[in-house]
Amino acid sequence: MSNAEIPLIEMTGLNRIYTVGTEEVHAVRDMDLIVKTGEYLSIMGASGSGKSTLMNLIGCLDTPTSGNYLLNGLDVSVMNDDELATIRNREIGFVFQTFNLLARSTAAQNIELPLIYGGVSESERKQRVAEAVEAVSLTDRAHHKPNELSGGQRQRVAIARALVCNPSLLLADEPTGNLDSKTSEEIMGLLDDLNNKGHTIIVVTHEEDIAKHTNRIIRLIDGVISSDSSL
Repeated sequence: MSNAEIPLIEMTGLNRIYTVGTEEVHAVRDMDLIVKTGEYLSIMGASGSGKSTLMNLIGCLDTPTSGNYLLNGLDVSVMNDDELATIRNREIGFVFQTFNLLARSTAAQNIELPLIYGGVSESERKQRVAEAVEAVSLTDRAHHKPNELSGGQRQRVAIARALVCNPSLLLADEPTGNLDSKTSEEIMGLLDDLNNKGHTIIVVTHEEDIAKHTNRIIRLIDGVISSDSSL
């Protein structure tokens, strides 16, 4: 199989079981999932469906109890914490509902942070931050702090920070949850454009209008994929 044919994400028989008191909770059950490079999909489900657990597994924030997870051909299901941290920095860009920006740092400094962790040189950091800021149409606000930005602008900063390491996957957890409807459409329009430019994007959401922006919707019930449909 050539590199072009290797799925970006390949989960086989994946399980995640939590122990709560004396009971076992099967948050994800025997899951098989393939995501190809360049896909734009959403994961939906009610509270308790396993949506957050699956997102944490995809994002290498958690490890499966059993089964296999290959990300870009690498078996991340057997990696230790340090190896997973490296994968998160290099392969996955995270966008969160609450933005998770440092209040005392400018937009540019927030965007630069993953590059500092990754040991990228100062000159390259400057160039890549400028490119990321331009990609989200926020060049004129790069030196403003989060409290000087609107909610939509803060989320653009968060998306730029997620993009700056050129990750294989952009993983957005309820990216419009703290935004009004107009701003939500603007942010989803930005994600649409990024996907059109080749970025692989997974959106975790409970909103049908947001999911309809994506080309594939996966719905979960009790830790199992109940439907997987292309739009």
